[in-house]
Amino acid sequence: MKQMIRNVRLICRDQVVTGYLVVSDGKIAEVGRGPSPQAPEGFLVIDGKGLFLSPGFFELHTHGAGGSDFLDESPDDMVTAAMTHLQHGTTSILPTTVAASRKEMIRCIDNFKSVKKNMKDGPNMVGLHMEGPYLSPLQKGAIDEKYIRNPNPAEYQEMVERAEGGIARWTVAPELPGALEMGDYLVKNHILPSIGHSNAEYSHVLAAYQHGFTHVTHLYSGMSTIIRRGGFRFLGVTESAYAVEGLTVEVIADGCHLPPELLRTVYRLKGPDKVCLVCDSMRCAGTNATETELGSRDSGQKVIVEDGVAKMPDRTAFAGSIATDDRLVRVMHYKAGVPLYDCINMMCLTPAKVMGMDNRKGSLESGKDADLVLFDDNINIKAVFVGGKLVFQQKPERVE
Repeated sequence: MKQMIRNVRLICRDQVVTGYLVVSDGKIAEVGRGPSPQAPEGFLVIDGKGLFLSPGFFELHTHGAGGSDFLDESPDDMVTAAMTHLQHGTTSILPTTVAASRKEMIRCIDNFKSVKKNMKDGPNMVGLHMEGPYLSPLQKGAIDEKYIRNPNPAEYQEMVERAEGGIARWTVAPELPGALEMGDYLVKNHILPSIGHSNAEYSHVLAAYQHGFTHVTHLYSGMSTIIRRGGFRFLGVTESAYAVEGLTVEVIADGCHLPPELLRTVYRLKGPDKVCLVCDSMRCAGTNATETELGSRDSGQKVIVEDGVAKMPDRTAFAGSIATDDRLVRVMHYKAGVPLYDCINMMCLTPAKVMGMDNRKGSLESGKDADLVLFDDNINIKAVFVGGKLVFQQKPERVE
């Protein structure tokens, strides 16, 4: 099917311009500036009514939404969470586990394989992001310590083999015994090793980088900072993320986990080509719930929702966000003061690049997949396209 989306503000890599976009067979065929030409016969013409047209959002780190967690028992829960994110502009997603029992992680892998094969008109299920269980108990955050353990080759190799290519990323604390060897194994199996929930120092981070750990999970959250011994200062993971230039990072840009001033600082110091926006949402994202669980319904921890964020019941720590990706863009643009095109780069192109998919996704360029989002000045999602197909449209308005 051939389509022309006209009368839109195109969010390109380095600017926003008025123009139009042509889609053919699920790919972007043309990106044009200025008034659109007459569409050839047989084209479906969509009037964007002056809305922004963006690449579809690419989410690297989410535990759930819509009342469901990706660790829940049923594949239907995985579909519910993914489809909720779709309605907020997410067209590519890495469902994320939290540290859990072997049984729950295996079940999640099996559910993912089923959903990836059978789900219709949903976001691209890029692959699983395994956050743990190989994490530092000193930086556990809201993760249940009883599930935290050191890397076990028999266990993680079993999961990788069972997933049959379904694991895309794995967050590990690199200072743990066996973590560097795990990094080597993950790289050989085309899985991205990521540094997170870690109490490492610079030497550990540098060694991890040399073993394939090229990304940092939710910068500033669940990680060490400057350590002082005998008067000397040693970099933690936070500072090492800046010191090791090649590292990419992600930030939870909900405006709660990190204040806008810090979000702007990360953007300025690392640059939009090294920063990804993630929601790290849990099951109550996209709902009005005030009490819920972090993790599966079987064994998740109770959490509360207030002040726009999920918290542990004693309010000593956050327990994941309730944000969806449209909120991340809104916070970065309107609160952190980042140009809209760079907000979109961090929400779309840089995550795609981190996952080695920027040749197909992440920007409005000819030949790339027509994963597209229409939204207004307040980043309210009006329509979502996956592979050129309209899969979500806000009601009661119609895109014609």
